[in-house]
Amino acid sequence: MTLILLPPSEGKTGRSRGRAVDFATLSFPELNPVREQVLETLAKVSASADAHDVLEVGASLRDEVERNTRWRTEPSVPVSELYSGVLYDALGYSTLSAGSKRRAANRLLVISAAWGALRPADRVPPYRLSMGTTLPGHGPLASVWRDPLNAALADVDGVIVDCRSSTYVAAWRPAGAQADKWVSVNVVRERDGVRSVVSHNAKHTRGLVARHLLESGKDPGTPKSLQKLIGERWNAELDRSGAGWTLTVVEHD
Repeated sequence: MTLILLPPSEGKTGRSRGRAVDFATLSFPELNPVREQVLETLAKVSASADAHDVLEVGASLRDEVERNTRWRTEPSVPVSELYSGVLYDALGYSTLSAGSKRRAANRLLVISAAWGALRPADRVPPYRLSMGTTLPGHGPLASVWRDPLNAALADVDGVIVDCRSSTYVAAWRPAGAQADKWVSVNVVRERDGVRSVVSHNAKHTRGLVARHLLESGKDPGTPKSLQKLIGERWNAELDRSGAGWTLTVVEHD
């Protein structure tokens, strides 16, 4: 089965009412001990005088940092509604067909600095934490999550469509047989025969790619069949890249 890896977004949608997170209901319960350790440390850091320095955020995010201290009681939100921003706007989960949402339930996976890995139906509170953060007593979060995620995702055997940024790739990098079906989605813009890397628009395109995969109803079994499917809508080039593959979506001005 195809797995679509998404990064979280800095923007998150909270609620004023609702039940708090219930660890027993979350996907990948084997990650719960690490989740709780990270969140407990995050709460302590967020209550400290140097919170903004450790979390590398500005003073304008004071309320979001303070909210980290209430993660046990803050109303939880389905992951399908939690994240906002360019990629998630393009994915448009709320407007997917019923069939596409059923596929998303098992195929979409968000790699999170606070929660490790989450599926759309999981309910967690909003948080402010990046995978690039070094938490006191834990070290770089990508290193904290690497072994737990390797164990939790060891059974993944389908094509892995990776829409994450490099910061989140560092937390889980498919290896061995998984790498043979690991496809990172890259986006470039071509103008007058010259290609350039795009950033903001790349997020938008990755969201559209994820939506296209869900709406297609198809389950590409190989990187080449994935290229063919994405090629129905975009100019898509597939290349072997180190341990895995890179699917480059070419946008033309």
